Amino acid sequence: MSIINYSMRDFVSLPDFVSLANASFGFLAIIMALNGELVISAQFMLLAVIFDSLDGWVARKINRDDKLGFGKNIDSLCDVISFGVAPGIFLYSATLSPDIRYINILVSLLIVLCGILRLSRFNVISDIGTYQDKFVGLPIPATAVVLSSFYLSGLFTWGIGLFIMVVVSLLMISTIEYPKFKGAKTSGIILILILGVCLPQNLQITMMNIPAVLLFIFSIIYVIIMPLMALFKNLKSGPHVR
Repeated sequence: MSIINYSMRDFVSLPDFVSLANASFGFLAIIMALNGELVISAQFMLLAVIFDSLDGWVARKINRDDKLGFGKNIDSLCDVISFGVAPGIFLYSATLSPDIRYINILVSLLIVLCGILRLSRFNVISDIGTYQDKFVGLPIPATAVVLSSFYLSGLFTWGIGLFIMVVVSLLMISTIEYPKFKGAKTSGIILILILGVCLPQNLQITMMNIPAVLLFIFSIIYVIIMPLMALFKNLKSGPHVR
């Protein structure tokens, strides 16, 4: 009978610390949202997105052998905090009003529940070769990117915000396939936009709206383009009436 060593050092690797940085910024985003610091909260969620994209890159660079799936599980748990709970709390805090207090709670809960379902399915199918180059359903970091950039762009209204996040939540648990960003140019542009949005408030805050608006437009296009293509494909291949 083999003896299993349960020491944490036998599980944790360098990429996991990057994932924990993701969760840390997600937790801080929650704290800031609860304290009414919504700009900082939105920026922290975007920083969590950066660390979420880095953990896989670090794992590939060090050729991590994650046979037990520890890295995959810790990544998903961190994502639930940063891209499920944090956007949910943020949306609730950003839409506080006696007239919609139940609607915003329900939409915020929808984000969390769809995020959990999305990540659970991802962990099940992630090892299937067919899905190595695409996502089944909208990837969960989109919740943070869309919501944060929308708020920081200065275009945010509670009605549109709630509607967008309902759509984003449902797309996460859909079977619509989304491409993964692998190109250096695309990833670099997104990184520059996020860093621009995350500039300190005292550094020409008016300029911060420009990358926020661009990031919001880019993220919305990514969110809706695949459903529109799927709809067009279904309409085109539908039965012909003679």
